[in-house]
Amino acid sequence: MKRDNLVRLTRFKVMEKRRQFEQLEMMMSEFARMAGELDHQINTEEKKAGISDVAHFAYPTFAKAARIRRDNLNNSVKDLKVQIAAARLALEEAEAELVNAEKLEQRDVARDELEQRREALG
Repeated sequence: MKRDNLVRLTRFKVMEKRRQFEQLEMMMSEFARMAGELDHQINTEEKKAGISDVAHFAYPTFAKAARIRRDNLNNSVKDLKVQIAAARLALEEAEAELVNAEKLEQRDVARDELEQRREALG
């Protein structure tokens, strides 16, 4: 494979890893935002009912369901943090590969230029 093709392929990999990383971060922030909204709705519902004890027999059904959804979102955020850490590592590895590929390409270009000068001189 020619070096310029290797560099292009590696750049593509870096862009793809970066896109995946950013997508995971967006999902995490969206889930955190949704969990915050659910917290607000839970507090509002508890104030309306005047009951904040989840074990109380008259605790609002909507608040119970919202708590479950909020807890699920928070668990998803924790899972996404693990995935983001893995995606960050994959991105860093791809960026390191790109640096190496670019260095190899520069070395090859310099070698080709040197050979051309040598041929021109003698």
